[in-house]
Amino acid sequence: MRAAATPPLASGILTDVGRQRRVNQDAALALDLPHGGLYAVADGMGGHAAGELAANLALDTLSQHYLDGRGPPAERLAEAVQAANLAVLRHAVGEYVGMGTTLMALLVDRGAGIIAHVGDSRAYLLREGELHRLTDDHSWVAEQVRLGNLTEEEARHHQWRSVVSNGLGGEERVRLELFGLPLRAGDRLLLCSDGLSSVVADRTLLDLLLRPQAPDQTARALVNAANDAGGPDNITAVVVDVLRDQRLPHYTLPVRQGDGPLYVDVLLSAQRGSSPLTYVLLILAYFTLLGVMLIPEQRGLIALLGAALLVGVVVAQRVTRARLGRPPPRPAPIRAAYPEGEPQEARNSSG
Repeated sequence: MRAAATPPLASGILTDVGRQRRVNQDAALALDLPHGGLYAVADGMGGHAAGELAANLALDTLSQHYLDGRGPPAERLAEAVQAANLAVLRHAVGEYVGMGTTLMALLVDRGAGIIAHVGDSRAYLLREGELHRLTDDHSWVAEQVRLGNLTEEEARHHQWRSVVSNGLGGEERVRLELFGLPLRAGDRLLLCSDGLSSVVADRTLLDLLLRPQAPDQTARALVNAANDAGGPDNITAVVVDVLRDQRLPHYTLPVRQGDGPLYVDVLLSAQRGSSPLTYVLLILAYFTLLGVMLIPEQRGLIALLGAALLVGVVVAQRVTRARLGRPPPRPAPIRAAYPEGEPQEARNSSG
């Protein structure tokens, strides 16, 4: 009798009101899918009832729209985020005027992860003892850090640290970041609200994520650390472990853009390859062929000119895609401060 195959993923999810709030405006999602899973964190804004409604409404709509959608997974995820945005926007009336929410979503599809990011909730990747922050906050304070006007430590304590510059429910078309990355066995991913990331330092996050615990125990340890540090906000952690390697999906993963969040229709157009330059290529090819047919005595010159223009447009298209797809500088990874041979007990005692 054959032993059951190791499942590809394991996850843990926990959300907590914290020590200084009366209502939990965070929400979290872990949804198993045939070839992976959909995971998300939402941090609601706009008052107690409004923030709680916005966060839960966003995740309910995200999951349902993704399940009902068709087409490539990356496009379905972006469309599901837009659907969640409209759901929040349309409920922002009466006592709920001004409500909104952040959204951090991770779609695992076979051997790839696809991130959809709106707001200041975060995604981290732990790989081979290094903690990589995958996302940049969409906030005024984060922008000041990127410009060099504030340090990370100053930003952590700034009075405007919780003021986001982008969220669901703000306008008809959502602005988001959408990008993919290959995953491999041993990876551990963390999605969290700023109630964790703004309170617990990255070094401590690394120490806690390195512990050989199941994802649900790790999520509990992370929430406990935020509460031990005062728990000033709601706290949510979703931990996803990649247990075995899987092949990459057949489609091209979306590339991380260098200009921050973009409107969803712009992202989808780029993903589908329907840029204006593509139409220019088709028009040039058509008129080149037409010229060769109508003026046969000049067909050599017309074909040469047409080919030169087509090559020029292709080069311009590739240069433009390379510029747009160039990721912004990433924060340096946090590395484990322990030698490879140090006992695990020493690591656990430091957290």
